[in-house]
Amino acid sequence: MGQPRSKKRRPTFRRLLKTSSMKLDNKLKNRQMKQQNSAKKQRKEQKRLRQAVKGAVLSVPRPLETYSKKPEEEEEEEEFLESLPTDMIDDGDLQQMASFLGRDLSSCGPVHSGKKRRSEALPSYEKIPRKMARVEEKEVIHLLPIKDKTGVIPQSLERVMTKQSDDDDEEEETPHEAEIGEAEPQSAAPLTAEERERARAQTIRERKLTIARLASAVTSNPVNNIKCVKQLRGMLMEAEPCVAVTVRKLVMVSLMEIFKDITPTYKIRPLTAAEKAVKVKKETLQLREFEEGLVSQYKFFLEDLEQTVKDWKQMKRKRSQTVAFESYGSLAQVAVRCLCDLLLAMSHFNFHNNIIVALAPLMNDSTKTVSKMCCDAFGKLFHQDKLGGASLAAVRVISGLVKSVNYNVRPEVLRTLLSLRIKEVHVKKDLQDSAPKVKMMTNKDKKNKLSRMQRKWKKAEEKLNQELLEAEASESKEKKIKLHTETLNIVFLIYFRILKKAHKSVLISAVLEGLANFAHLINLEFFDDLLNVLQRLIQSGDLTNRESLHCIQTVFTILSGQGDVLNIDPLNFYSHLYKMLPQLHAGTPNDDVGIVLRCLDAMLVRRKKQVTLQRAMAFVKRLSMLSLHVLPNASVGILAANRATMHAFPKCDFLLDNEVQGSGFYLPELDQPEHCNAQNTGLWELHTLQRHFHPVVRRLAVHLSHGAPSEGSAALGVDLSRRLPVQLFEDYAMNDMTFNPPVAPPSKKKDRFVIGTVMFDADLQRLVDNILSATEEAELDFTTTTTHTPTKHTHTV
Repeated sequence: MGQPRSKKRRPTFRRLLKTSSMKLDNKLKNRQMKQQNSAKKQRKEQKRLRQAVKGAVLSVPRPLETYSKKPEEEEEEEEFLESLPTDMIDDGDLQQMASFLGRDLSSCGPVHSGKKRRSEALPSYEKIPRKMARVEEKEVIHLLPIKDKTGVIPQSLERVMTKQSDDDDEEEETPHEAEIGEAEPQSAAPLTAEERERARAQTIRERKLTIARLASAVTSNPVNNIKCVKQLRGMLMEAEPCVAVTVRKLVMVSLMEIFKDITPTYKIRPLTAAEKAVKVKKETLQLREFEEGLVSQYKFFLEDLEQTVKDWKQMKRKRSQTVAFESYGSLAQVAVRCLCDLLLAMSHFNFHNNIIVALAPLMNDSTKTVSKMCCDAFGKLFHQDKLGGASLAAVRVISGLVKSVNYNVRPEVLRTLLSLRIKEVHVKKDLQDSAPKVKMMTNKDKKNKLSRMQRKWKKAEEKLNQELLEAEASESKEKKIKLHTETLNIVFLIYFRILKKAHKSVLISAVLEGLANFAHLINLEFFDDLLNVLQRLIQSGDLTNRESLHCIQTVFTILSGQGDVLNIDPLNFYSHLYKMLPQLHAGTPNDDVGIVLRCLDAMLVRRKKQVTLQRAMAFVKRLSMLSLHVLPNASVGILAANRATMHAFPKCDFLLDNEVQGSGFYLPELDQPEHCNAQNTGLWELHTLQRHFHPVVRRLAVHLSHGAPSEGSAALGVDLSRRLPVQLFEDYAMNDMTFNPPVAPPSKKKDRFVIGTVMFDADLQRLVDNILSATEEAELDFTTTTTHTPTKHTHTV
């Protein structure tokens, strides 16, 4: 009979795998335990040696019988023996190790002392233990791992631990060692300032060459050299203190320009699992790897810039003192500049909203340089955004910022909203530009070049293309209008919240300016409430002249646009503007005149059917008085506004006559334009302005004194008649403190000043010249007296 079959089941493959993994874990644990035990053994051995040396030095050697073990040492030895792994040690070796460790180290007798003769005992000096070499303890510092194709490679660094011992031997150094320690610092002489500067310049030159080499490699072949971007980004952590700030600035600017050059004109989306599973060509796979690496490196670069700004913003020092805290200001400004440039240049690429979120709080920063950079960047973004997507995202973030800080923001933050391109004209223009131009064939060309069937197919194709173009254009227009509508709603929400909750803040000027800019787009539902709020603000007297002018401009922009259907007579706003006009002069900011000209155009010209003649003549008279004491460009604009008013109200030529129209006399100090009797005065200011030094002011004064004719000798040229008053005011501005147009030099220098050249007529001037010439020829002597003798005049016939 055969052997009985074993009832033990064969282990399965999974069980074998599980068992093998357990064995590996046990081996790893045993290895770690062995390392710990060996380290513990070494420490105990060193401790005993130190104690033995200390006892041998401080005390006289005693007989071996006087030494006895302490109970604490016995307990430590037993714990050490129990902790040793016994799976790889034989019993004999274990007993020998125990006997070796259990002996007293102060007595240096042999281990097998019983087997030796007493005559072979060692001398007493041999019993004193030698001073063993000191083993320095090391600390293991774990660094960031490195990842390559094979996997993750751990990195570590050993550092020697310097501990102060309580022993006298460790604290004291021998004279020889002290001399060596002092000689080492003296061998390295300190560098002078010139040498340090030369070394720093050399280091910066080397870093520049490295940056240029990596940047050239990326821009020449981005697909294959995208890893160079990672190397450049690693240089942002420059560790050398003397060049750290400069190198980091150079790397930031270089990476910004690289990303602006190599990024595509579309957004890169992550691939789905199904797309990754599909087998593609080698070129497509290479392109995918490039796009994935580009997006990841761009993201890391933006995070580095944002972290640099945060470190400076939160006023915290880093653990690494490579970059001094004082240098964070300039480094953060470079980071902000890079973010602003990427905001404008990369509006089509990924993470654009993240850049907006990072830069929006910096618009309200206390540093004026940083705040101005961010505000200018957002203003340019609003101006160049044609579709409206980026503008909508930015306006949302700004609205949240204003609300989060309880409306405690700079006025410049709200003034950036004035750059929004929310106008129907721009939408239509952009729509026409986006539509492709198709060259149409004439009927003659179709008959000569195409057959009957081809003409039929051509006609059907043109019809289809036209329908597709109309569908695409309408969708594009609707999408743009939708985005603009949502953006404008958020903007008005910001303005109305400030008018309601913070009407006494410094933001009221920016709010009123914004309302004046977008007043033609306000919904009719808000007209009544808005007019009441603006009237209350003007009557309160808390507004400045500029803020009051913005209120008036907002009201009349509404009434001249969609609000013309409302039956409202804003007499109070007319009276307030009429009252404010004398407060403008050459000493005040000249920009207020531009707002006045816009208000006059909306109040008098566009609403000429709702304005009385007395009111129009009162404004013309007061504006003529105002033109005498303002700057030349303001005088040009005001006279052009008077010309437009006289064309809208032809009966204003009463002011050019000397006759009185009606009863009463003119009251220039009265602030009610309806009751000042302006029809009983004349525009005598025009005669004074005809002698103005500015040539355009003289031409306009002569033109108005002749009744502002459209043709004839007194008519204006095309260069002046076709420009609006605001355009003339801006064209002839003297921003550089120079004459505009420049004053022509005199044709001929005069040796003497001629008195009365302008005041006398021709005969009287000839007589004066004869007297002056006779006086110059005569020699005058004021020291002698002369006697007058009568002379006889004889007439010869």
